[in-house]
Amino acid sequence: MVELTAPPGRRRRQLILGICCLSLFIVGLDNTVVNIALPAIQKDLDAPASGLQWIIDAYTLVLAALLMLFGSVADRFGRRRVFQTGLLLFVLGSLFCSLAPSLEWLIAARALQAVGGAMLNPVAMSIITNTFTDPRERARAIGIWGGVVGISMALGPLLGGFLVAGAGWPSVFLINVPVGLVACLLTARYVPESRSPKPRRLDPVGQLLMIVLLGSGTAAIIEGPEHGWTSPLILTLAAVALAALAAFPLWERWVPEPLIDLRFFHSVPFTGATVTAVCAFAALGGFLFLNTLYLQDVRHYSPVEAGLWTLPMAGMMLVCAPLSGRIVGSRGPRGPLVAAGLGLAASGLLLTRLTADAPAALLLAAYALFGFGFGMVNAPITNTAVSGMPRAQAGVAAAVASTSRQVGQSLGVAVIGTVVTSAVVGPVATGFAAASHAGWWIVIGLGLAVLLLGLVTTTAWAARTAAEVAAGFGPDRLPGRTPDPAGVGDAPPERLR
Repeated sequence: MVELTAPPGRRRRQLILGICCLSLFIVGLDNTVVNIALPAIQKDLDAPASGLQWIIDAYTLVLAALLMLFGSVADRFGRRRVFQTGLLLFVLGSLFCSLAPSLEWLIAARALQAVGGAMLNPVAMSIITNTFTDPRERARAIGIWGGVVGISMALGPLLGGFLVAGAGWPSVFLINVPVGLVACLLTARYVPESRSPKPRRLDPVGQLLMIVLLGSGTAAIIEGPEHGWTSPLILTLAAVALAALAAFPLWERWVPEPLIDLRFFHSVPFTGATVTAVCAFAALGGFLFLNTLYLQDVRHYSPVEAGLWTLPMAGMMLVCAPLSGRIVGSRGPRGPLVAAGLGLAASGLLLTRLTADAPAALLLAAYALFGFGFGMVNAPITNTAVSGMPRAQAGVAAAVASTSRQVGQSLGVAVIGTVVTSAVVGPVATGFAAASHAGWWIVIGLGLAVLLLGLVTTTAWAARTAAEVAAGFGPDRLPGRTPDPAGVGDAPPERLR
């Protein structure tokens, strides 16, 4: 095994960055492109509302549960090897999705997709930080990497609309196959292998408890309306989730190298960043889920028209993501977090007036405000999570923030989707629009939570708690940080190997 001991040439470094960004693009795209295809999938596979929720959550939940695991696996067994495996699994899962003859097949294939995706994001960031050894060049590379996520999430609904209209819903998955195969071949040719000299131990029990907690808890929320909240199945799922929630911290305190070191949560900025990520991405998950059904099922727009209606959101995200990164770098995270909370809450407030024939101005303003808020929130999340952390722990801290994003999106689809679909009565055109108001009030609450967290986690008191946590880990402190322009640099620069 050849270790990466010296940086490759400039052209090869740029090519490696391009390969890593390509993988991030298709993984990020799948977070939003599938939403626009949900009505077509529902019609073709005769899927209930809960089935549509599972199509989204099967992907985000598995991604959330396995991100930290595969970061450690790659450090131990080789980053290029795990990265290539992830690409192949993602391609295979995408192919199975496009061929799915039933809802159950599609959900299983989405989970397989996510297993591959979980191997890509944290591993690609490790490859980047080991390839770009110059701090300034590495900061630019991470900036490009972060910008790709904003582009992929913003373009997802629009691209999905054209794909569904032109080639049917299987095309939103099939497009990943050639892109993934090209990335896999380029990885084999140009990406050098590397490992960590001191990889973290795996924590299989902690990993299992996390999977049980996320899976059973989400299942109880999604399936509750159909089976009844007091049915034996739902009560059992809820009991299992609560047991896993109680057992997880007990185990993590006992194991020498835990999946998540609970001492992190003594840092107010870290805890705040984790909760902020959950709130912001829960708002995103609920927003995309409700708007897709509203635009296509209530207003009867085609997939292309529905995608075009999201352009104000996409445009604001593309503009605000890099702007937020620059503000965080020069003035800190408070401003972007407060602005993000206000934008998300204002968008939700406008949408509480939603009707089946709501004026275009209301929709466009709400979509633009949501894009503004979500564009501003991404950059400070990772920055706040790792602020003041020792270098040896910063990568894990950022991975927790990344996992929180996926957990938030899963919960947003599960909770907001369940609340709204349970409240729908009468014809879809009138019932869904009115029922969605409950979901928009939840989005308002999530936006206000982001605003409050932005104020609390950026105080001098909060900074002192972060310093105390860092001191508890030892003297290996980060002298300074380059903010992640899109908030998705899943592992900040670690010790170069």
